[in-house]
Amino acid sequence: MSSPAGLAPLTPARLEAAQAELSARDAKLAAVIEQVGPCTLLPRTEGTHFGHLARNIIYQQLSGSAAATIHARFGALVGGDAQAPDPVAILALGEDALRGCGLSLAKVRAVQDLARHVVEDRLPLHALDGMSDDEIIAALVPVRGIGPWTAQMFLMFRLGRPDVLPVLDLGVRKGAQRIYRTRALPDATRLTKIARNWRPWASVASWYCWRVLDLEDAGGW
Repeated sequence: MSSPAGLAPLTPARLEAAQAELSARDAKLAAVIEQVGPCTLLPRTEGTHFGHLARNIIYQQLSGSAAATIHARFGALVGGDAQAPDPVAILALGEDALRGCGLSLAKVRAVQDLARHVVEDRLPLHALDGMSDDEIIAALVPVRGIGPWTAQMFLMFRLGRPDVLPVLDLGVRKGAQRIYRTRALPDATRLTKIARNWRPWASVASWYCWRVLDLEDAGGW
């Protein structure tokens, strides 16, 4: 079960504390923090939890511009705010209407399944803020189109949870490989060992793993 501190979202003050603690513990990560600059991993508070999850499904495996176009069409179709769509309204639409937005059949069914979980109260979105990270992942992964990685991204970017370690994320693995100069790309076991010094700020350290790949001499993703 997560501690109260682990449930509290990241704030500017907590990000400063995280950077100081990580720098004091880990000289290699400290150098990256100095190069990259302040962490900006604050929770995205616009819209609703449902809207955020639906957006994540729509954006999967698409370029940003293509996904944004489809998401805008989706918002126009369901009515109201695209960041806060009504799950009941989504379920009232047929597959053909949703596919007309540019969604694949798999994504249509995933968004519908998400809406169905919410309407039937199988996914208690109203209670997520008070649940532990593991409880939230367990609640989300039964939804079609939401796996552990998507659930972890929800924890980090929507709820601002401070200690999430997405061990299968390619960017985090590549960033860790660069920071710690490992010969091979770290697998989940190796990354978990590397991250021992990151606790309880694994989300912040993971963000720096992503950002180190954006530095001019990093060679990109």
